[in-house]
Amino acid sequence: MDNIQYTTKQLKIGKTEQLDRLAHEAGVVWSQTVVQFWRVVRHSNHWLSKNAIEKLIRNENLHSQTTQGVVDTFYESLKSWRELRKVDPRAKPPRRRHWYHSIPFKESAIKLENGMLILSTGRGNEPLIIPWEFDKPKFCEVSFNGTQYVMNATYTLAEVTQIGADGYAGVDLGEIHPAVINTGERVIIGNGGELRSKRRYQNKVKGHFQSKMDTKKKGSRKWKKLNRAKQRTLRDIDNQIKDILHKQTTALVCAMKEDGVQTVGIGDLRNLRMNVNYGHEGNQRIHQMPSGRVREMITYKAKRQGMKVDLVDEKYSSQTCLRCGRRNKTNTRNYKCKHCGFEYHRDGVGCTNIRSKTMYTAYVPVVGDMIPPVGIRYNANPPRTSVAKAA
Repeated sequence: MDNIQYTTKQLKIGKTEQLDRLAHEAGVVWSQTVVQFWRVVRHSNHWLSKNAIEKLIRNENLHSQTTQGVVDTFYESLKSWRELRKVDPRAKPPRRRHWYHSIPFKESAIKLENGMLILSTGRGNEPLIIPWEFDKPKFCEVSFNGTQYVMNATYTLAEVTQIGADGYAGVDLGEIHPAVINTGERVIIGNGGELRSKRRYQNKVKGHFQSKMDTKKKGSRKWKKLNRAKQRTLRDIDNQIKDILHKQTTALVCAMKEDGVQTVGIGDLRNLRMNVNYGHEGNQRIHQMPSGRVREMITYKAKRQGMKVDLVDEKYSSQTCLRCGRRNKTNTRNYKCKHCGFEYHRDGVGCTNIRSKTMYTAYVPVVGDMIPPVGIRYNANPPRTSVAKAA
């Protein structure tokens, strides 16, 4: 079951009164769930189970499975909060009511007839009908993206069999370069120049609009107009950032497949932001690092190719010398060992050590010379030229 993969198809379906009404009813279910759950906690210090809440919450304007789907969303949020507060005490639980909410449709509420996707909204209610060119999905969710409603349909992919290879790869995530990999055949750097440019422009847009909004009364007509323009612009920039990350991670995964990689070790940066102060500018860069997105993209794309993905403790991976094993801290992209004179790209040292730890559970010195790393830029295909072995 661990090899089962999912894929999603997205379709923009506009904005109608029916969609607004269904989204509001889903918001009513969410709000009732929030109120019932925390009321019991407040008066009885008891956490109601999901089954108990599902028996209490009813909505005649939605399919029963849609109602349960909204309740499921609340309990997933609650579970995420309980996990997050272990490392971040400031994390807050889901308490706010929603006027609108995304509309989930489970498999029992979905039909496909004559190229039309029919989503049931309950007995006696008008179904939601959408032209659909694909197969019947396993799960659908309709949500609002700020301008119109978008439907995300989830499909189950065929079980992925592991590829017939035994190679290992190490992936070092970073702020300057989103990802650097060592496949055992070569070291490849995902160039981050275009991404950093978009980030800088994103910050300028935020500052530009915020300075104008600060001169207007919050909630006024002009303030709302500026806020809509701000959100629209930031949404466009975020889509461009996603495009960059998708293309670069796809190129990296293709390179790993070409080099016969079976197991991928990714440096674990999930706790990098916790309890550390890097200064004002440093904090901004660290908090805007796309490491979470990159890790998620590489993980699901590698699994689709039959690879196994592990998270590896990357502590001191960029400081440990590949030749003598001693630590050297550097503030530049170039790593130079003070003890043996070894020099290499710092992120290349990091991903090579992560690969070593994935293979041997420890940092093992590299035998032989390291070849220069290969870089890939935005919109570029993964390098296909044969290169001498890196490690």
